[in-house]
Amino acid sequence: MDTIISGRPNNFCAACSVRNRAICADLDDEEIRLLNTIGRQRTLAVGEALLWEGDDAVLVANVIDGVLKLSTQTAEGKEQILGLAYASDFLGRPFGQNTPYDVEALTPVQVCVFQRADFDRFARDHPRLEHRLLERTLTELDRTRRWMMLLGRMNAEQKLASFLIETTERIAPEAGDAAPGAGPVTIALPLSRQQIADVLGLTIETVSRQFTRMKNEGLIAIPSRREIAILDREALAIRAG
Repeated sequence: MDTIISGRPNNFCAACSVRNRAICADLDDEEIRLLNTIGRQRTLAVGEALLWEGDDAVLVANVIDGVLKLSTQTAEGKEQILGLAYASDFLGRPFGQNTPYDVEALTPVQVCVFQRADFDRFARDHPRLEHRLLERTLTELDRTRRWMMLLGRMNAEQKLASFLIETTERIAPEAGDAAPGAGPVTIALPLSRQQIADVLGLTIETVSRQFTRMKNEGLIAIPSRREIAILDREALAIRAG
């Protein structure tokens, strides 16, 4: 597996755009300086893989910018998307031996990459980082439980509305804090209609019908096939149940 990563600037942590939300947010300046010495920044092009399912867990990474998909292969050889990773998310398996899923860039991506062995040693020596790892693990567990409910109990409208709300909040975090009636928020969807259908357990025809229905009812606008503008977030949240 190719694990070549780009050169290290003097202190890329100091200029990190997700520093206050990333896994290293609780570290002090000296700890950040030390973390900076074991990390590298890396840029991924669309379609480029960062991690491969089943490989030795060589790397872990913090997402600085962009969106990646986490996926696995079914017994029939079909790709199953397990989730998406956004800016400030953490990828990889610290203290683990194998990578549990494929990770591939859906957009141009910038990540902060660490050799897992170096990161494991740093985490053991810095309890605040270990605590943050535990918090992230529990957050991911909660998100997985919500996703299981979405797939198992919601109808098509609720599924797509929930997906649009979560995607908008992850890509544009300020959207979740906006006051009612604050105006539309436009995002580029990281998945195609077919991929959205696969993720939600729907057909592409059903997804397309739901998009058209939400557009006709004034909940969203569709500037282009891969762009969505949320016009009425409150009403969309009601549709999500």
